[in-house]
Amino acid sequence: MLTVFLSLVLSITNHPVMDKNENVMKFELVKLAYATDALEPVISKQTIEFHHGKHLQTYVNNLNNLVPGTKFENADLETIVRESEGGIFNNAGQILNHNLYFTQFSPEGGGEPSGKLAEAINTTWGSFDNFRKEFEAAGLALFGSGWVWLAKDKDGKLSITKEANAGNPLTKGLSPLLGFDVWEHAYYLDYQNRRADHLKELWKIVDWKVVEKR
Repeated sequence: MLTVFLSLVLSITNHPVMDKNENVMKFELVKLAYATDALEPVISKQTIEFHHGKHLQTYVNNLNNLVPGTKFENADLETIVRESEGGIFNNAGQILNHNLYFTQFSPEGGGEPSGKLAEAINTTWGSFDNFRKEFEAAGLALFGSGWVWLAKDKDGKLSITKEANAGNPLTKGLSPLLGFDVWEHAYYLDYQNRRADHLKELWKIVDWKVVEKR
């Protein structure tokens, strides 16, 4: 299901824009499905404008400048994340991470998952509350910048992974389902150094229908 979802995201973010004299894919900034103030008070308009409009745009610009002339110039985002390193990986990883991040939220979000995802969470952690507590603890325990992910393996088994910097579960052969950003730029304007509060509040805007499709 992740492949289907990412193909939808990539159809927006990786739409090929060809220059006259080159055949190079141009990555684009993912479009938000909500207004920049729609996630308040969990995430402020100012944070969205900086996080999405400036930080993510910089990663997109950087990747577009880095891939020409490399084996990745016509590769999709997933392939680049799986196979690259250094600056190309850092920027591609952050684009993929943020695409998943910004598209998993909704002003009508919150509550708990349902269906097969809820069953898998209950099987693995006993309850949604137990999962949520372990997920938040993983986010708090990650030193410095990075991400905490709910991911699944090829057999559908769920796990929580901590990834430093631009890390994504794809590099471990896992499929990312839900990711919380613990880089300070994701929350500092709204929560200052209170990462724990940031993590707790994000549950209020998670669009579980999107996560379930992944």
